[in-house]
Amino acid sequence: MRFVDLIEKKKKGLEHTKEEIQYIINSVMNGNAEDYQIAAWLMAVYFKGMTLEETAEFTKAIIASGETIDLSALRTPDCPHIADKHSTGGVGDKITLILIPILAACGVPVAKLSGKGLGHTGGTIDKLESIPGFNTDLSVEELIEKVKNTGLAICAQTKQLTPADGKLYALRDVTATVDSVPLIASSVVSKKIASGADYVVLDVKYGSGAFLKTPDEACELAQWMVNIAEKLGKKFHALITSMEQPLGRAVGNAIEVIESIEFLKGNMTSDIKQLTFEMAALTLGELGICNSKEEAYIKIEESINSSKALEYFKKLIESQCGNTLVTENYRFFPQPNYAFQLKSETSGYISNIDAYKTAYACKLLGAGREKKTDNIDYSAGIYLNKIYGEYVSTGDVIATLYANDPDKIEKAMDYLETAYTYSYDMPQSRNMIYRII
Repeated sequence: MRFVDLIEKKKKGLEHTKEEIQYIINSVMNGNAEDYQIAAWLMAVYFKGMTLEETAEFTKAIIASGETIDLSALRTPDCPHIADKHSTGGVGDKITLILIPILAACGVPVAKLSGKGLGHTGGTIDKLESIPGFNTDLSVEELIEKVKNTGLAICAQTKQLTPADGKLYALRDVTATVDSVPLIASSVVSKKIASGADYVVLDVKYGSGAFLKTPDEACELAQWMVNIAEKLGKKFHALITSMEQPLGRAVGNAIEVIESIEFLKGNMTSDIKQLTFEMAALTLGELGICNSKEEAYIKIEESINSSKALEYFKKLIESQCGNTLVTENYRFFPQPNYAFQLKSETSGYISNIDAYKTAYACKLLGAGREKKTDNIDYSAGIYLNKIYGEYVSTGDVIATLYANDPDKIEKAMDYLETAYTYSYDMPQSRNMIYRII
């Protein structure tokens, strides 16, 4: 078998056999194929696609390229399956920080592997690392032990999982082949299954603040991921959700953790509540902990009203060496040197806050990174004092920007101002969830 022949085959749009897929992944891992050959094959896949069977075999081979995490020690009679969640990424997306403590409070042990953000704002790991002392660098053994002791743990992804995907992604990133649906789907599903999950709830976003721009594109990717997982004997649900506007009021790192803590104290925006409750209810139903969505919603509400979910968030922080005082006094988070208020120059109802423009303004403040090696300013961020549907008068503060460089704030303010759209009439209430697959 020669790699060049497989490039030729895929160039013609033909389907690879299981053996050919395995040969491709082996060649990626052992160096028998040159980068330019792999890049040529990726481009052929980009234009000709892969069948579901091919993609499932491709995903299976990627999983087998590295270690897999065995979480069977975390299964209990009351919760015999391991759950996980994944988001395709968005602006102000702090759902993981809220959902995981709620699930733990409802009796679901969660061992979550997350990534750092590469873009306008940080990822889940960046947000958690804004908590002084919080350690996200855990071995698999430490991860499992912490979940056994506290019911939950969140740590950075290990390089031992799906290494073939890492090599392939590096090439996809520099050859304009990232946005191939089969390749995206296999990348996500392989990492989730290698992480030890039996059931995964996906948040697949579309809109100006997501890499998928339309609901149809998001539905296509979600269906692929659900189908691949089914082929590999796993159950996934996918929520197709809007990212036309930021989630909640906070965009950044420390500022999003603060909003998450406030949510667990009962102070919540309707958009975050809708997504969190739906993802939690799906998980509780699929794991057999609740028999209906209504029962699940009651259980979720109780976990928040009783402060049990907040206590689990404190356990998470304490278990991973963070300062638990941040849950009571937000001054323990990294503090910015400057805060500036953006005021409205008109009056009316806010009918839109463009998610991409908000994220870009946040990046200008220092909350994101271009390269994985870039430093991130945990204290930088944006608080949206006024959000969708709220009325503002001329001169009202619509947003507060935080940074350590006043020059950055001036540029970000100019950009953020263009994100707001106003209307004379009150806009209709938003449904964040477009579809569940």
